[in-house]
Formats: sequence, C-alpha cells, structure tokens
Amino acid sequence: MDAPTLPSQQHRYDDLPALDEGTLYKRREGLFLVFSGLFLGTLAMLNILGISRFINLFTIERPDAGDITFAVAVGVLPYPLTFLCTDFISELYGKKRASAVVWVGFLLNLWVVAILWLGGALPGFEERAMDGSLVPDSAGRVPVFYEIRSLAFGAVAASMIAYLIAQLVDVHVFHFWKRVTKGKHLWLRNNGSTLVSQLVDTFAVILITYFFTKQLDTMVEGKAVWPVLFTLIATGYVYKMVCALLDTVPFYFGAKHLSRYLRLPPAHDFAEHSGPAAVEAGVG
Repeated sequence: MDAPTLPSQQHRYDDLPALDEGTLYKRREGLFLVFSGLFLGTLAMLNILGISRFINLFTIERPDAGDITFAVAVGVLPYPLTFLCTDFISELYGKKRASAVVWVGFLLNLWVVAILWLGGALPGFEERAMDGSLVPDSAGRVPVFYEIRSLAFGAVAASMIAYLIAQLVDVHVFHFWKRVTKGKHLWLRNNGSTLVSQLVDTFAVILITYFFTKQLDTMVEGKAVWPVLFTLIATGYVYKMVCALLDTVPFYFGAKHLSRYLRLPPAHDFAEHSGPAAVEAGVG
C-alpha cells in the first residue's frame, strides 16, 4: 500500500536533506510504533508484577510513636515511563493518537485478566481437595501461578480504573497547557500534565487496592489504616514526581530533535497545522 500524501515538510528545515513521502511515512509510523510499544509493554509488565513485592526505600525510626516506612510496589518502578511515552505521542502525533493508545492499553488490561483467568480455569496437575480447592504444599503455599494470579487480579482491578482516569487526564491536561501557552514552554505541559495525572493515579490505585481488592491487608494489619495508606500514597507520588521532573530533560531535547527527524513544524505553530491532514501527518 502506498504511503499517504503528507504535507510539505521542507520549508522549516532548509538545513536538512529533503525526504520522499515513503521515507517520511516510515519514520513517523516507525517511531510511533516504538513509543506505543514501550507504553503497552511497560503497562503489561507492571500489571503482572503489580504488588507482588514492596520495596523498602527507607524507614524513619520513631521509638515513641512507631516507625514510618516509605515503600513502593515493584510494579510502580517502570510506571513513569508510560507518561513519558504518552507525552511524546501527544507532542509529536496529537491528542487523538495519544488517547487511542490509552484506550488500547485499557483493552490490554482486560486481555491480561482474561489470560490469567483462563490459565487458572483450565485443568492442570495441581493437587486439589474434594471440594476443588488447591492443596497447599509443605510450606503452606499454593502453586506460584495462583499466588501471582491473585495478586495480579487485585492489582489490575485497581489499576484499570486508576490508569484510565490518570492517562486521559494526562493527555487532556497536556493539550490544555499547549493551548494556553500557544505551543510554547514545553517543560510546563510535560510536567504540568504528568504531575497532575500521577497524583490522580496514586490516590486512586492505593485506595481502590485497599478498600475494594483487600490486597494491602498485610501491610495495614495491626496499624492505623489511614496513616499507612497516606504514607503509601505520599511515597508513590514523590517517586513518580521525581521521575517526572527528571524526564523533563530527555523529553525537551527528544521532542526538539525528533521534530526535526520527523520534519514536523515547531510546536508553537500548531494552530497553523490543525485539521485532518495535520493529524494524518502526525502534527497536532
């Protein structure tokens, strides 16, 4: 199939060699595939890893009032990468494509749940009691797949709701700041969108995980609920906030150089390049 006709791309880049439409199309679609692949692959990984393990970042010892432990779930570690990917897609390809990737990610969550359910529903070689329940081994544990399945079900149920809200907030806030600043101040729309969406995500995923999936009971056991939950929320958000601030540099330089690589007009000219033709070419 022939590559679609793309708008003129050389008037802004007289210092770069001209590209034929086929090469330009391959560059734009190839880079989109890289960003969307990183986004979706990271999303699938974090939903399976989820809350299978918590990492102890540090502990504040308080002999008279009880220690405060700052921990993040292992599934949170790669999560900031998903927001960097959607920011790149938003900047280079427009709001519609960024939103489409978010919705595909939501469907991917459902696919992960379906495979986990099917893997546990089909007959296997595990020992079962008369009532069909799994027989624990000598260590009192069920087969590792069922432990992963149980944790993943809880993590995915919480993250599906939080993820969809947070990623859509990220895309909309990103383009809100792009309109307000008329395409200028790249750092503002990058950090402004990510910091807001990460806060929404962190609150939602922790509260849903505890109150609806009961997956954090062991961490709260014997302690006051809200201090533990707010500590987890604060820890997760600070970690994501630091990552968001650190990714400003790669995003700023990446957007600048990738725009040249893809022969896209500067972001502050976005108002001149709206409409179906611009979106098709990745401008928006």
